[in-house]
Amino acid sequence: MDQNNKIFVGNLAWEARDDKLREIFSQFGEITDAVVIIDRRTNRSKGFGFVTFTTPEAAQAAIEAMHEQEVDGRNIVVNIARPREERPQRDFNN
Repeated sequence: MDQNNKIFVGNLAWEARDDKLREIFSQFGEITDAVVIIDRRTNRSKGFGFVTFTTPEAAQAAIEAMHEQEVDGRNIVVNIARPREERPQRDFNN
């Protein structure tokens, strides 16, 4: 899938969940995926997530309309998502 369809949403409230992201961004176009990244140890939001739209135009409209807008008392950051960087394999034998 084209990475221009996927946006990064940062500075989310700790209580934010997937359904909230979908609700906020659905006005910009059809969403194929909306996920808030959760810390496995605390079961709380890590404060960021990703929304994937069916078109790059919807993603761009969301960025233009929502970047630095207030959501749940916080000014969110909205940008095109960057591909995850390859992390070097850890060697646990040392």
